[in-house]
Amino acid sequence: MTKTYTRHDIYEQLYGEIMTLQRKPGSTLRENALCEEFGVSRTPIRSVLQELRIAGLIEVTPYKSTRVTRLDFDTISQQIYLRVAVETAVLLDFFDVCTPEQMQQLYARNQALRRQAEQPTPDPAAFYRMDGRLHEFWFIATGKNQLWQLIQTNQNSYSRFRMLDLVEARNFAEIVNEHDALLQAVERRDADAVRTLCAQHLYGGVTRLGDALPTKFADYFVLGTRWPAHP
Repeated sequence: MTKTYTRHDIYEQLYGEIMTLQRKPGSTLRENALCEEFGVSRTPIRSVLQELRIAGLIEVTPYKSTRVTRLDFDTISQQIYLRVAVETAVLLDFFDVCTPEQMQQLYARNQALRRQAEQPTPDPAAFYRMDGRLHEFWFIATGKNQLWQLIQTNQNSYSRFRMLDLVEARNFAEIVNEHDALLQAVERRDADAVRTLCAQHLYGGVTRLGDALPTKFADYFVLGTRWPAHP
C-alpha cells in the first residue's frame, strides 16, 4: 500500500535528511520533484519549505531556486566557543552533586556508544542522539535542563557540522575514548583536566576534519569562509 504523507511527515523527513546530510548543503530542492516524491500537491510542500526556511535550513531565491543552506564556519566556531564555556562550567558544578551511581550511569551510556561505534556500519544519526543524551546528563543532574534546551536552540548549523564529522571522519571510537577520559577526570574531580578535555572534545570535529574543510568540503560552506590556521 502506498504511504499517504501528511505535512508533518514531509517536514520530519526533509528535516532529518538535511540534518544527516543526505541532502547536502548547497543542494537544490525542486517543488515538482518533491510533489512527485511524496505524492502531494504544491500546497503542503510550500508550507514545509517555509518552515524549513524559518529554521534556517533552506534559502529561497524567488523565481529561481530553493537550496539547502550552506554551513557558516564563523557561526559554528562561535557556537562551539559558547558550548565549551557553558558545558565546562556545568561539569565543574556537577562535581558537587555527582554520586557513584551517576558515574555508573554515565559510563553505561558511553559503553552503549562504544557498542554502536563497534558495529560494522555504525549509524551516525543514532550515535549522534546517544551522544546528546550523555552530554545532557550533567545538565539535568545540576538542575540546568533549561540551559541544555537553550543551547540546543538555533544550533542547526553546528549540528550539521557535527554530523559531517560523523559521516565523513567516522572516528566514532575516538569520540568514545574522549568521553572516557572526560568521565575519568570528572570522577577524580580534576578541574584542570575537565577544562582541557571538554575543549578538546567539543573542538574535535574541527581537528578531525582538518585540511578537508577548505578542500574536500569547501562547497558545503558559504563563500569567503575564514578557515582556522590550526584546527
